Order: sequence, then C-alpha cells, then structure tokens
Amino acid sequence: MSDGAGSGPPSPPVFGPEEKVCGNCKLWAAHSVDHRGWVGVCRLQPERGLFPPSAPLCNKFLPRGMAAKAAEETARRERSARSVAPVVRRRERDPNEVVDLEGLELNMTRAELMELIREAVGEGGEAPPLANKWEGGSIKLVPGKSDVQGRDIPIDTFFHKIVMVRDKLRVMEQKLNAHPKLSDAEKVEMQSYITRIYGSLTSFNILFRDKEDHFVGSKSED
Repeated sequence: MSDGAGSGPPSPPVFGPEEKVCGNCKLWAAHSVDHRGWVGVCRLQPERGLFPPSAPLCNKFLPRGMAAKAAEETARRERSARSVAPVVRRRERDPNEVVDLEGLELNMTRAELMELIREAVGEGGEAPPLANKWEGGSIKLVPGKSDVQGRDIPIDTFFHKIVMVRDKLRVMEQKLNAHPKLSDAEKVEMQSYITRIYGSLTSFNILFRDKEDHFVGSKSED
C-alpha cells in the first residue's frame, strides 16, 4: 500500500551480515507494509503471524545464500571425482535459479527451496531437544484388565512421533497458504482447524526443553 499519491511502498530495510535479525534469514518473507514498516512471515513458523525483519532470530535461523554456497561446493566435489565410465545424466538444473511457485514472489533459489523442504519435513534439520528431566525415561501403558500385559514406551521414541506430527502440520500449513486455487476465506477456515489441532497438542509441550518449540493454539478461545 503506498504512502501517498504516486509514491510506492518503502524499500525493505537492509541489515549487515553480522546482525542477528530475521531480515538476514532466508525463511523470513516480506508480506506487506503497516505502521511498523515492512512486515513478513516465517515460512517454517507461520503461527508467529506478521512481524518486522528487525525481530531477533530464533534457533531455526538459516542465513541467506547458505544453501546456494553448499550446492556449489557439492557440485565441485562431484566434478573432481567424476568416473571414466559412461554416465547417464538427468538434465541439470541451476541451483541458483530463482523458483517461481505459481506466481508467489518468494525470491528463493532452487537450492534454497530444496533445503527449506528438507528442513520442514525434518530431513537433515536439527531436531528440537527433549527436556532434560525426561531423558532415559519411559511411558507406561497400564491396561484396565489384569490379564493383559502392559507396555513401556521410551519417551524419546514417543517424543520423536510428536515432533513428526508437528513438522507435518507445518508442511500442511505451507501448502495451504501457498495453494493457488483456495480463496482467502477458505484458507482462513482451514487454518482455524490446524490451529485447533495445535491447541489439542499443547499438552505435550512439557516434553520440549525450549519454549520456542512448543505447540501454540488459539489465544482467543475461552
């Protein structure tokens, strides 16, 4: 939205590479301008809503350009170890190519997009830590019938399942928000169901060591 007749929105702020702010993270995407200036969303944590790029970064921080540099180094190593045998190759794609996702202006390279997907589904990303007091513990399932044997489940195994559910919900949110054929009203309605799921899972927040990894449900209910 423009500030006046004939004038466009202000340019997004530029931060030094050493500044620890969301504006230096490739997961932060500009959305619009309000009274705070430019605001955007976190692609991995959309439940945070809109916030300025000057916000302090979290433990999900991924520096801009990191994935592209890693892809270049991998390609360099592959060329140096090339086999003399005939090799059938697929058409190579430039990892620095900017990806157009159904017209969404994400300004991401192909390598950055692939790393974002791997991070979202929990492949190669750092798993959130289990609270120290639960390490080495177990969950005991006691049946109501005396002739049925109970079962002990290691807490870290159970915790891994909870984290996987959380990560899949985040992927679902990303797909929902980027869907080109859903109206804004439909997205809001479907997002409300996901928020209720988060709310139902807040009971498991006690397992997480860090508060920023918690499930966050609706704050307006009750």
